[in-house]
Amino acid sequence: MSDNSDFVLLADFVPHIVQEIRYYSTYNFVGERIDGYESPCALLTKEAARALKEVSSEMAVQGYRLKVFDAYRPVRAVKQFIFWALEDTDIRMKPYFYPEIEKQDLFKLGYIAKKSSHSRGSTVDLTLLDMQTGKEVDMGSPFDLFSEKSHPDYRGITQQQYDNRMILQRAMVRGGFMPLDCEWWHFTLSNEPFPDTYFDFPVA
Repeated sequence: MSDNSDFVLLADFVPHIVQEIRYYSTYNFVGERIDGYESPCALLTKEAARALKEVSSEMAVQGYRLKVFDAYRPVRAVKQFIFWALEDTDIRMKPYFYPEIEKQDLFKLGYIAKKSSHSRGSTVDLTLLDMQTGKEVDMGSPFDLFSEKSHPDYRGITQQQYDNRMILQRAMVRGGFMPLDCEWWHFTLSNEPFPDTYFDFPVA
């Protein structure tokens, strides 16, 4: 499906959002810009963007800004991930993103999905920025680290790092989003408008 009329630019809806769209850059687990990412911007369904605006406002009162790494993801991007994991022998980004596991196991362990909720347009990957320091809050593991350390309930991190994860998670859940059990940064709108539709128009 290619109709993007129900999608919005997240920056238009959430004025103070910070964006570092990793799949537009080369600093991601593949090591190159991903198919379908034609602009370094986040797109979401109107419903998800509205919900995220509420979360952003709540976090601002607590001294945080939201920083988004990925939002809507075209199906063609997911196909590139699948090809890369199954066929491509390139492992140059292994030390940064999957140091403990073999790339062929990324599907089995749930880190890469053959169909991604991101392609339905109401899933977002994000973290918190501390307004005072201007830096990302320490979550105990970086975005897209494929490791048990990235599971939200992982306790092999400091209490402060765990508390930081819970500040983000509780705010997102209050805002109507569901967390994922293996990635502290990943949230999907509970009542997403397109639960069965996977879109493939480019991020532009």
